[in-house]
Amino acid sequence: MMNLKNDRGMIAVNNEVFSRLAGNAATSCFGVKGMVSIASDGTRHQLLKRDSMSKGVYVRYYDDESVSLDLHIGVDYGVNISAVCHQIINEVKYKLEKSTGISVKSVDVYIDNIIA
Repeated sequence: MMNLKNDRGMIAVNNEVFSRLAGNAATSCFGVKGMVSIASDGTRHQLLKRDSMSKGVYVRYYDDESVSLDLHIGVDYGVNISAVCHQIINEVKYKLEKSTGISVKSVDVYIDNIIA
């Protein structure tokens, strides 16, 4: 959770807010099949449903009131992975900064699954 102080009080932003915003932004990009999480047995990756896609996002907080995100995604077979990743990074950074006013230090995208 991140606590931000301003002249009118304090704002607390929960981890779930960052995760949902990032998950929604990433899955709206062309070629993204969905967010991915490691299965409960720890051996394979599973595509997440829309209501639990925030499990594929990991948030790190910094003392300078900024965040970094790791996104684990599945992409469509045949897409240009580099182009998709650049689009995701730009989209997630833009939407998070616009929605929360919090600076995004980095967005790291991990392709965990290619889905035919």
